[in-house]
Amino acid sequence: MPTPGLEGYAEPWRKPEHDDLAEMARSFFLKEVVPHAARLEQQGHPDREHYARAGELGLLGLSVPEQYGGGGGDFTHEAVLLHEQMRAGEGSLGLAVHSGIVTGYLAAYGTEKQKQRWLPRLCSGEMIGAIAMTEPDGGSDVQAIRTRAVRTGEDFLVSGSKTFITNGYLADLLVLAVKTDQSAKAHGISLLVCELDEDTPGFRRGRNLEKIGLHANDTAELFFDEFRVPAANILGGPEAENTGFYQLMQQLPQERLVIGVGAVAAMQRAVELATVYAKERQAFGRPLVGHQNTRMVLAECATRTRVSRVFLDDCIARHQRGELDVATAAMAKLYLTEGQCEVVDRCLQIFGGYGYTTEYPIARMYADARVQKIYGGTNEIMKELIARAL
Repeated sequence: MPTPGLEGYAEPWRKPEHDDLAEMARSFFLKEVVPHAARLEQQGHPDREHYARAGELGLLGLSVPEQYGGGGGDFTHEAVLLHEQMRAGEGSLGLAVHSGIVTGYLAAYGTEKQKQRWLPRLCSGEMIGAIAMTEPDGGSDVQAIRTRAVRTGEDFLVSGSKTFITNGYLADLLVLAVKTDQSAKAHGISLLVCELDEDTPGFRRGRNLEKIGLHANDTAELFFDEFRVPAANILGGPEAENTGFYQLMQQLPQERLVIGVGAVAAMQRAVELATVYAKERQAFGRPLVGHQNTRMVLAECATRTRVSRVFLDDCIARHQRGELDVATAAMAKLYLTEGQCEVVDRCLQIFGGYGYTTEYPIARMYADARVQKIYGGTNEIMKELIARAL
């Protein structure tokens, strides 16, 4: 069903090819992944086979050039995929990181050799990608990372730890933020592309963290003890050493836009679920929707969702033109995730006690939403970034 308040609305950037992609993605999520939701939540991570199947269907690396095994599209195609994943209620596959972030770093900064080596394997689903910035002592202050990489001949020896790493439990390829110049702050950071397996010397996966939401998506601790990485694996090649902070700052607006896409899709789904329930559920001799308070709540949530959708689409259009600045991306992340948490909470209230039981999707959406205000830079940091631009 169309989202109440968004009937007839079409994204200004949307083309028929996006509709075809949406149909394929929706079918994949609903028919091949969602039926396994209970098992995936129990095991705490997605199935590798689902990444491989997504790659087989051409759903991975949609914005990666075709010569590297991707779809040859742009961010709008990634946005459609992530939107359909959220609308389907599929929360296991870390596509926002794998395709929305990791492939973007490689496509933007990788050497030709690096692109040829890793992008096709990410696009096929042979490899699962992750990015590691956050450490036990801090997350939003990237300049303060402590994981160090010491040069020894043609290699770096990496020591330190990372935490809250999405896809970390299954990742085969990791974009790792390290300090290569201990005397500098921002100008001493490099990004190393690391191939991982369970037998890699100096590398160890810690716990697959238990979270209040996103139970089927893996989030892990990673530990490094003189983990050897070739200097040739610096993202962009050896000449890109100590440019990692610049690379991170350039890519963070897209990461925040990725989060915004999920936020708006969740708002749309919450309003749809609550509207259907309000029309079916009887209270005091009539449907819930027959009570003025319920209608007012739905009206307010539908309005917030439509405004958010239009704002998101403006940001996507800006991003396509290369005009999405740091402050606007921060505004999107702040406003849209705050809106997601508010709309989902108010829609849950319509379900009454049933909304607090996990057999109803709205309850899982409530738990899943909370982290949106934390990762990708906390919303408090978003306010600071916005204030600096005033």
